[in-house]
Amino acid sequence: MGRVLRAGDGRSIGIAEFGAPDGTAVLWCHGGPGSRLEPAWLDAAAADAGLRVIGVDRPGYGLSTPRPGRTIVSVATDMLDVADQLSLEHFATVGVSTGGAYALALAALAPARVLGVVACCSMTDMSWAPGRATMSPPHAHALWDAPDRDSAIAAAADAYGEHGSKMLGGGMAPVLAELDRELFADPAWMGPTMDGFPQMFAFGPVGYADDRIADGPGWIDFDVARIGCPVIVLHGTEDKLVDVVQPRHTAAIVPGAELVLLEGHGHFSIEAFVIPYLTNVLSRT
Repeated sequence: MGRVLRAGDGRSIGIAEFGAPDGTAVLWCHGGPGSRLEPAWLDAAAADAGLRVIGVDRPGYGLSTPRPGRTIVSVATDMLDVADQLSLEHFATVGVSTGGAYALALAALAPARVLGVVACCSMTDMSWAPGRATMSPPHAHALWDAPDRDSAIAAAADAYGEHGSKMLGGGMAPVLAELDRELFADPAWMGPTMDGFPQMFAFGPVGYADDRIADGPGWIDFDVARIGCPVIVLHGTEDKLVDVVQPRHTAAIVPGAELVLLEGHGHFSIEAFVIPYLTNVLSRT
């Protein structure tokens, strides 16, 4: 599912659309690992809310050509190119987990175009030491500490398996909140998620390694002070992958951001609330 656009340098950029074709446009910045298909399970909810959700593969995921040396801003610039090719003058952004930085970077780079942001279960600026310290040693620190890209890719393969095998067969159980486990048992979520799983590792662990290389230095190539649209920082209190100290920090540094903490929700179950809170944030524009 999806189609390929071309970047100015000829690279492929994979996208997939969900929801209402004529609705308010939303550029969806997926988690890491992830893909353009991440919001597929919210297709009906987005349609009911009048939202046209456009998932975009970051380089090295799904249909998008890997891009060694990519940064948060270079990917955000790719997404602005997507918006231009789709003739989207204005749009909202959603960033899930790793994708939160990209959603915020879009709002900082194009403040006149971005209508609002929902940063869901999102990592904060990794130059902030207290937040950085809460991240998983094998899934984050091992890649940040790697001496070069090849070593980072090898560390990602160790953490996840070459094609994500360590995420399957109960491999995620230690980091799931109770409400996450309930979500994993729901075929309405698990079906689309497993359908999209191969796209997360279409290039092996390359996309994930390049994500960590990009966010390791922190938010050094964009300035959140330039964000002028409404921002909701949405997080579950039982998130075991991105500690709750991180959204608190993001909300503190993004001008006017509203922090919403939902009791008992984990890293995955919180995604069920993205569409309602996106509708809320757009009502303020």
